[in-house]
Amino acid sequence: MVAATSKRTPLHAIHARLGAKLVAFGGYEMPVSYAAGITAEHKAVREAVGVFDVSHMGEFEVTGPDRNAFVQRITCNDVGALRPGQAQYTALLTEQGTFLDDCVVYRFDDRVMIVVNAANIAKDWEHVVAHKRGANVRLKDVSDETGLLAVQGPGAEALIAPLTPLGVAMIPYYHFAPGKVAGVECFLSRTGYTGEDGFELYCRGADLERLWHALVGPGRGEPCGLGARDTLRLEAGYPLYGSDIDDTVTPFEAGLGWIVKLEKGADFVGLAALKRQQLEGVKRRLVGFRVSEPKSVARHGYGVYLDGRQVDVVRSGTVTPTTNAAIGMTYMPRQLAQPGTPFEIDVRGKRVAAEVVKLPFVPHRTRR
Repeated sequence: MVAATSKRTPLHAIHARLGAKLVAFGGYEMPVSYAAGITAEHKAVREAVGVFDVSHMGEFEVTGPDRNAFVQRITCNDVGALRPGQAQYTALLTEQGTFLDDCVVYRFDDRVMIVVNAANIAKDWEHVVAHKRGANVRLKDVSDETGLLAVQGPGAEALIAPLTPLGVAMIPYYHFAPGKVAGVECFLSRTGYTGEDGFELYCRGADLERLWHALVGPGRGEPCGLGARDTLRLEAGYPLYGSDIDDTVTPFEAGLGWIVKLEKGADFVGLAALKRQQLEGVKRRLVGFRVSEPKSVARHGYGVYLDGRQVDVVRSGTVTPTTNAAIGMTYMPRQLAQPGTPFEIDVRGKRVAAEVVKLPFVPHRTRR
């Protein structure tokens, strides 16, 4: 069901022409799948190359002399460790040390860009502006004018390389470079949310259609929707904001302690709460699980039980094409958050067996 007030990306007409199933997501009308279906799109990314329109994501630009120091104060990772041309996975946190949102920071010569989740653009922007205080920075929300394609899969590099003078093979993981792709001025980063090698192409929204046609079609990339994006990221063990992480969860609980730099020398939002939690230890951890009973699928919101007592709900859960199994993520008491721990999930009134398994479900093949 698509809400009447949903925004549309610059490629909306193309998605409709391709017969995409459109759904409301993060305030946008987005393709969940195309004619080939989620399984075919998922396999295209694992085996060849898929292209996602992710222009619904939000982008904030920070310029001015204090830009790096300012972003240090509002994110938990260490922006000071970045050189121009590098990107970083990080988070905007609440004062309680929980996730306001997870995000990616790009450091340019003259600016910093923060990429946030579509559903959180308004609240993230409000948070960033509220923390400006006396900083000598200029903040600009460029979400509506920015187009973004994610090109993912083992064939991503071979697809993009002939379309650009950039040496894409020389761009390391979590680095980026500005240049032209298919004649379109953009910047190209190598990050990804599928566990496969791949790139993100950021450009002006007006140029997005030209890029799409250069990358998608017979002999090129398969158009992929949000359905395959979700099954791919779950197999890769990547958390989704609103399911696996939210404003009740800290990075330490989510297994993302590596993005928290307590000693970076900046009093960032949430620092005091996270220092306390580090001293006291976490009481729960995010784990992966596999359902043991055939034909039972654990979905988001289903109750999770240990020894008859509910300890959490399924955060993410579905059957995915590569594992060919019902898998998911949930939070377990810390002492039981290890592979092999048995528990039960309430699947439509029936308790079914599951066990904790090691993440990721499918090995990452990102280019290190």
